[in-house]
Amino acid sequence: MKSFYKWLLAWKHLIVCLFFFQAIAHAEEGPTPEKKRDILKLLEVSGLLTQMDYLKDGVINPYAKMISLTYPEVPDPFWSEFNKLIGNEEMDVLIDRVVLVYNKHMSHDVIKQLIKMFSTLFWEEWKQKMPTISKEAGLIGSRWTQELAQSETFKHKVDDLVKKYDLDQLNSKPER
Repeated sequence: MKSFYKWLLAWKHLIVCLFFFQAIAHAEEGPTPEKKRDILKLLEVSGLLTQMDYLKDGVINPYAKMISLTYPEVPDPFWSEFNKLIGNEEMDVLIDRVVLVYNKHMSHDVIKQLIKMFSTLFWEEWKQKMPTISKEAGLIGSRWTQELAQSETFKHKVDDLVKKYDLDQLNSKPER
């Protein structure tokens, strides 16, 4: 009789484990093919798919600057191949990851409504100009951050705050 209860307990444990692992597998499951298709359509009609190409620049440009500084003479065919280093395969990895984020945070119905909204003529100008606006605004934000971080006024404000809260004293090592 004891072995029966051991088997029963083992089966219960196994069933709980199976439900647990199924829940984990289901939680990490991607979207249905229809929802994925619609997420990709949303990325396209909203202009976000085009904007993702600018992320390539974030990888390529620093390397291009480094190469230009290291090697002043670089033939044009090198740059042609260099600019193809991030191709469709790498971009598909990014897009698949973005699709999972949309899948996680948006219902299929919301995605369909957004597709309708972004498919109107009203959004056409926005879609065309948004990548340029985002790029320029990002550069302005970077310059502003750098200017502020390097400004004497900001440095004085930080120094005054450090003095106000006596951080030097608070963080000094006690003498032994």
